[in-house]
Amino acid sequence: MDKKKLIIGITGASGVIYGIRLLEVLKLIDNIETHLILSPSARINIEIETDYNFKDVEALADVVHKYKDQAAPISSGSFKTDGMIVAPCSMKTLSAIVHSYADSLIIRAADVILKDRRKLVLMPREVPLHVGHCKLLYEAAQLGAIISPPMPAFYSEPKTIDDLINHTIGRTLDLFDIDAGILKRWEGPNNRS
Repeated sequence: MDKKKLIIGITGASGVIYGIRLLEVLKLIDNIETHLILSPSARINIEIETDYNFKDVEALADVVHKYKDQAAPISSGSFKTDGMIVAPCSMKTLSAIVHSYADSLIIRAADVILKDRRKLVLMPREVPLHVGHCKLLYEAAQLGAIISPPMPAFYSEPKTIDDLINHTIGRTLDLFDIDAGILKRWEGPNNRS
């Protein structure tokens, strides 16, 4: 059986832990190959927001691509992948994706995913949203992107921040039919623990 190939783009929005946790979870699942692209701002935010450094994060991926490497395999539709997740997705990245402004590998890879009708999941991390942000999210959805903001769910009775992050990551991976075993699923009000 061929490995699933997922591209993970981590941009400079707050919330780099979402991309990091995706990589951590996917590393534990057999038969998945991860391709990572870190933006320069993501590298800074990793150091600001977490106890990781960017080399630790790169070590979680199977393949690491340079941010400006437009000749990377993932820049071509002939390199088959199962899709891409941008976690978190900055408004700058969102705008570039919507306008096909492929000045980086993150944007080029996302553009390839969209043109080849594969799954592109964007996890925008910004509040509050002004009309321009909302318009960009709408336009990205019209292009075929799945908009999946990291919004916490509380029916799972989270006890820690990790519980909230894991729920979001579990739901995101559901979009690719990957059950990482980290998601407490809703089973109705009579089946609460």
